[in-house]
Amino acid sequence: MSKTDKTRPWWVRLADAPLVTCVPEHDHRFGPCTLTGEITAGSASLNKRTSGCHWRASAYFLFDCGGVGGGREWYLFRREERRRSRHRARRELRAWHGED
Repeated sequence: MSKTDKTRPWWVRLADAPLVTCVPEHDHRFGPCTLTGEITAGSASLNKRTSGCHWRASAYFLFDCGGVGGGREWYLFRREERRRSRHRARRELRAWHGED
């Protein structure tokens, strides 16, 4: 299997560039600070609803790096546009060859 970002767990991608892809979030309501210096699957979170201190994914990771959104919202629109372009090119080639 390829060693690309899409095959790596999200928390490993967070650990690669701390303070860029993730930020520490402190919640001391239920005791002392429990934030670890090392980012693990247990100490990382993608959302804000986790209680206690943890590493939270930053907006940069969520929207620019491909964490959750990653620009996929325009995927279907671009796909339709590419499909239309291919069909238009095929029609023009058939007309040019005189097949229609």
